[in-house]
Amino acid sequence: MFKALLVVVFFAAVISLFSGLFYILRDRGQSSRTVHALTLRVFFCMLLLLLLVYGIYSGQLMPNHPWPV
Repeated sequence: MFKALLVVVFFAAVISLFSGLFYILRDRGQSSRTVHALTLRVFFCMLLLLLLVYGIYSGQLMPNHPWPV
């Protein structure tokens, strides 16, 4: 369940990034929709980073090393 949440937040950030690109090309700086889309992207990326840190510290995510640690 936790990994699915990570995937959803990641795809939300990617979708927000591409919607910002679409608004830049379509509106040509005449509206603030680009700023809102990119603000959402920053929020989703920060949320993704926090979820990754929480997952590692709680033990739900384990790093896989190719060498013994």
